[in-house]
Amino acid sequence: MDLTERRQMQDNTIFLDSNIVIYAYFKQEERKQRIAKQLISESSVISTQVLQEMSNTLRRKMKVDFQTIKLLLEECITNSEVFTNTTATVFSACDVAARYGFSFYDSLIIAAAMDSGCTTLYSEDLQHSQTIDGKLIIKNPFI
Repeated sequence: MDLTERRQMQDNTIFLDSNIVIYAYFKQEERKQRIAKQLISESSVISTQVLQEMSNTLRRKMKVDFQTIKLLLEECITNSEVFTNTTATVFSACDVAARYGFSFYDSLIIAAAMDSGCTTLYSEDLQHSQTIDGKLIIKNPFI
């Protein structure tokens, strides 16, 4: 049974956007950090894109060294299931972008969440309570 089939059997499985995962390591926002860590500890899914964006933000904005970034990535990978974006996911992202007007990268997060069988996407960047294709609800966990 693959990840999507397991996700479809579970109820309300969650996908985490990059911004949520990054808050888990952002000590200046204690409330958001606590919420992000709680979400990560639940049955969550992240994508390879989330790992890439997290690495970039930790290095560029937070000046974290690469050895530490590797340790933080390992922690995320241990605490979440990782969905690998495929060619089909990229094409789905194009469809989502065309239909909803999101940026390509936001659409790729949405497509990955749907392709992995998740029913909830936690993101600070997208419209809270919006439903995508009747299958995925976007929630901002910080409101």
